[in-house]
Amino acid sequence: MLHFVGETIDKHRAHYGVETGRLVRIMRGIYVASEDDADAVLFDHALRIAAYLYPSTYLCGPSAELLAPTPDRRLFLSGRRNARTRLRILEIVQIRAPDAPETETAQTTDPMGDLRVRRSTLRFRFLESFRRRSDAGAAMPVDMQADIATRLVKSAGDTKTVIKDCRRLAEINGWRKEAGRVELFITTPLRKAPPRGKALHVGWHGERIGMLSHDGSGWRWERTTTGGAIPVRTGPPGCLPPFIESLLPEGWLERVLKPRSEQELISGGKRYMSNIVISEDADDLHTLPADMLEGRLEAYSRMGAFTGGYAGPAPAFNETLEDRMAVLFASDRTPRLSGVQIKAPMNLSHTGVLRPAEELAFTHILKPSPGAGFEDLPLVEAACLAAARACGFETAAHAMISMPGNLPNALLVERFDIRQDRNDRRKIAIEDMASARGMAPSEKYEGSIEQVARALRNVSSDAEADVAMLFRRAVFAWLIADGDCHLKNIAILLVASDGAENFTSVRLAPVYDAVTTRVFPSLENDQLALSIAGKRHRLSSRDFVRAGVTMGMKAEAARDIVASLCGRLSIHLENLEPTANRVNRAFEIWKERIETTAD
Repeated sequence: MLHFVGETIDKHRAHYGVETGRLVRIMRGIYVASEDDADAVLFDHALRIAAYLYPSTYLCGPSAELLAPTPDRRLFLSGRRNARTRLRILEIVQIRAPDAPETETAQTTDPMGDLRVRRSTLRFRFLESFRRRSDAGAAMPVDMQADIATRLVKSAGDTKTVIKDCRRLAEINGWRKEAGRVELFITTPLRKAPPRGKALHVGWHGERIGMLSHDGSGWRWERTTTGGAIPVRTGPPGCLPPFIESLLPEGWLERVLKPRSEQELISGGKRYMSNIVISEDADDLHTLPADMLEGRLEAYSRMGAFTGGYAGPAPAFNETLEDRMAVLFASDRTPRLSGVQIKAPMNLSHTGVLRPAEELAFTHILKPSPGAGFEDLPLVEAACLAAARACGFETAAHAMISMPGNLPNALLVERFDIRQDRNDRRKIAIEDMASARGMAPSEKYEGSIEQVARALRNVSSDAEADVAMLFRRAVFAWLIADGDCHLKNIAILLVASDGAENFTSVRLAPVYDAVTTRVFPSLENDQLALSIAGKRHRLSSRDFVRAGVTMGMKAEAARDIVASLCGRLSIHLENLEPTANRVNRAFEIWKERIETTAD
């Protein structure tokens, strides 16, 4: 059951319902009964929710035609501004309305009863579907355009009247180019989608979920499955879906692959994180190895060191480790990784043998020393992950591994975003917050923790707990001087039970890629990647409390979290032995931060 503050429930009863576990808060003013499937309730009541949140808008694009969200769970509105609102699985996309829209009132129903909504008229939504830079226009499929054109011609009696009416509407709204496209569409026998060039099948956990194509000027994503939860959402017109863009190689791997274009970067690989497969050959979707854990790192590590057998890339005569790793990625069957650091996809077998994941399940990530002053990076990251665990965070399982050829030790990390074994039938995906917020990977250092919290509230299945955990993560990043805690290093885990129509769990992911950046060359003055309380450095307990309140927490709870983390990290430091110089320097920075942050 859905509740709106001021309509079906008052704010005091809503607050009490959340406190007693009877209601789940979706966002300010909107609540769902805790025993209901919140995602299904949101989808079924999408129009009513839009009318409650944005009463001055009207339905546009395919939502005006369907009187419902699109199959990829987007609801399109036109209003005073461009905006996006994520409510768990539902995304409300607002398009800035033109000067003189033509609208009508439509009658529909939902589980709460009859509902009257405003929407664009048939000819106006037909006209707006030809807007090249409109999300709503790009979302309308060609077959829907063709159906609307047929109905308009039948209603008007001839094509000339339709063209004349559309031109009149276009003229008063400044859409002359759109009017020309309408005329071309109606007067030519165009009743099927134009050729789009190379088409790529996109699979998730062995099932095809969509098609990705490029027509020479932009990308087009088409969802091919009608039911079930999928992690991919359509992005801005002509652009890759943010989730897919977040999977692409960057940094070291992109330099190794040397792609000449984005199309070549995608088609050059097949396997990606989250059990995503992208290939021209549909058979690859279910024949390539599925990623699920085999050997467990806890069974083959002791006191933080890997005890299994290493059969991975190693330096050879006239070839460095980097050269050997580059050879590994020459195969399009080797899983692709994002992130700027040098790393390799590995498989840990049941017998404890660590080997490349080219033809095997990708279960672990090998992160060697990058050199050039960053030789101790694996050691520093391992120390930061150990500190995170000591402070109560869930982290990826990890261990240091001795590398052949007298190379510095590498860090081995176990993936937490894949199935635990063959009996595990869940569908799991990991989505970084850049993707969740619809931002490009290049924008990962933009924004604030408070903005991440707002986005997290809109998607999390336990928003209060996750926002509190995000706040703890931000405080911890400050205490360990982690200047790389950006949008791609904060993520959510999306989990769907076998056969579920929607994600049954959307929660903040464990801590990963935590590093004290200030101990490395040229980063001595590194600041936080994302601001908090409007600041990236010289933060105090008061700053964090102010930020916590902005994120919807109580001041006392925020203050307790800061004090608790300072205390737990301080106790952890007392039990540490001296080690490598950069790690020791990190420990000193942590102590300094604790002293200046704790009240």
